[in-house]
Amino acid sequence: MRKRFDVIEHTADVGIAAYGDDLREAFANAARGLFSLMADIDSVGEDVRHDVEVAADNREELLVAWLSELIYLFEVNDVLFSRFDIAELGEKKLKASCYGERIDPRRHEIKTGVKAATYHMLRVEQGEDGCRVQVLFDI
Repeated sequence: MRKRFDVIEHTADVGIAAYGDDLREAFANAARGLFSLMADIDSVGEDVRHDVEVAADNREELLVAWLSELIYLFEVNDVLFSRFDIAELGEKKLKASCYGERIDPRRHEIKTGVKAATYHMLRVEQGEDGCRVQVLFDI
């Protein structure tokens, strides 16, 4: 099985390089990488489902919009996600269902507070051997 993501250390920020056989898998693995920075997502159940729909002018901006929406849901709803089913991913639109659970301080230790996805060093790449996306986060 291919590696899902790598953590990228960058001065005061942290980032993710995520991989997939296609862009859907790479975007889902970027989301998984984001939440793995925040907490141990192997301990996160799937009691809560949020449907997410975002739009942007291109795939790079779509990646930032996708991860920004997930950070917003984490902040506003106190929810951690562990599974991401991307139903639609085009050049300018993404639709997904995200599964997780509300934060339980007895079971979930928040490791890193992620403030925002940034455009610095942002990449969405497709090749013959799969896809790679990269994003840095303000922490």
